[in-house]
Amino acid sequence: MAKVIHVSSLFPTSEHNLSAHDELKILIKDCLALSRASQKRLYEIYSPAAYGIIRKYIHNDELVAKEILNEAFFKIFRDLHQYSFQGAFEGWIRRIVIHTVGDYLRKNRKEDRLVREVQPEDAYINSEPVEKMSHKELLQIIETLPDTHRNIFNLFVFENYSHKEIASMLGMQQNNCRWHLNDARRRLKEKINALINK
Repeated sequence: MAKVIHVSSLFPTSEHNLSAHDELKILIKDCLALSRASQKRLYEIYSPAAYGIIRKYIHNDELVAKEILNEAFFKIFRDLHQYSFQGAFEGWIRRIVIHTVGDYLRKNRKEDRLVREVQPEDAYINSEPVEKMSHKELLQIIETLPDTHRNIFNLFVFENYSHKEIASMLGMQQNNCRWHLNDARRRLKEKINALINK
């Protein structure tokens, strides 16, 4: 969601010289005034990227992913008045989407138990073989991880959340969070090595 999205199609030709920031301000103002057309447009612009984020965590259940998307946009429209135009709007939306996913995962996670600590050397992945793999191949390998491993790995690596934040979001102990991340790295290392050494 990092790219700037122009919403020029909402405005008459004479207003096309508006900056993207001004266009966004007008769109948000109209959404706050409960304009259904503007709300629909905001959803159309930002929901594909939001859905992509959700599918990283809920990759095997499209119905649940769509329910989370709807819940996230309910929160976005409910809290839209809180967006202060400080920082990227896409980042503001992303945080709401990630927290909505976290709420779902916390409510639906299986009982978590602490198992043996994985040593850092077990989890180290040599970057040289990884660089030879395509982005798509890496994502496919990540998708094979157990749900909790994959979700914590994604939150830590792709969303830059700390162990403390992830543990709070998922309702687990930080030690368990660290174990899942290290074990995810260990499993990824094994899968990557197996693919490369074929």
